[in-house]
Amino acid sequence: MLLLLATIWGTSFILMKKGLVVFSPLELGATRVSVAALLLLPFALQHVRQVERSRIKWLLLSGIVGTLIPAFLFAYAETKLASGLAGVLNALTAVFTLVVGAFFFGQRLTGLRVLGIGLGLVGTIVLMLLGGSGGEATPAGVGNAWYGLYIVAATVGYGVSVNVIKHHLHGIPPVAVTALLLLFIGGPALAFLLVGTGFLHKLATVPGAWVAFGYIALLATMSTAVAMVLFNKLIHQSTALFASSNTYLVPIVALGWGLLDGEVINGWHLLGMAIILLSVFIIHRAK
Repeated sequence: MLLLLATIWGTSFILMKKGLVVFSPLELGATRVSVAALLLLPFALQHVRQVERSRIKWLLLSGIVGTLIPAFLFAYAETKLASGLAGVLNALTAVFTLVVGAFFFGQRLTGLRVLGIGLGLVGTIVLMLLGGSGGEATPAGVGNAWYGLYIVAATVGYGVSVNVIKHHLHGIPPVAVTALLLLFIGGPALAFLLVGTGFLHKLATVPGAWVAFGYIALLATMSTAVAMVLFNKLIHQSTALFASSNTYLVPIVALGWGLLDGEVINGWHLLGMAIILLSVFIIHRAK
């Protein structure tokens, strides 16, 4: 399950890149959430009356900070950042899962784990300041690399969501958790997509729009709907940190797709990735 999840999420970054050829970050994010919500709507309607009202606020929080906002943040980041590097920065999810767990959910913060957190931040700095975007526009890391901060913010949201699901939504079937949180955020996302953007006009008039939409639909189906069900199942069956350990493999898959698509990876990129993955390893091994 962990390997399958890492493969699906590792592919999501190149799919976003292809969708952004035609659609804006706002359109991509709203489409991704809307399609995923529509796909899981039957499951949401099946379980909506079975969830206690006291848990709805946690479903809403997880949906907003762990799905809705990151969908837009990643899309904005990839307007300037190589998809492979976006996948590498996504590894910070494990770091912020621990940070949020320590500050808000009573998780023990040992010396080794603090070291892991520090290394994760160092790796991020190396990647953003020296690694650049991975493309010809900013080979020395100037300008575009700062778009990585969007991904850092998204991984903070992921860290919050993982802990909320683990501590406040236990006992709810994984497919129900995913379907219900998408139900709460999918309606506003769909309304915004149809009324507040040029999505429909682009579909009707822009060459290649349907192909780009196909990439986003695949992204929504696999990386949002299916992957979130698998991820929530992992959280319930293991620990929050183990569930987030797919971040070891996601960067490898993402970088592979990026290289196949002609993205440039230099030594600073590899060093930054190595430091981030070392930080995740330390965090997972620390007692």
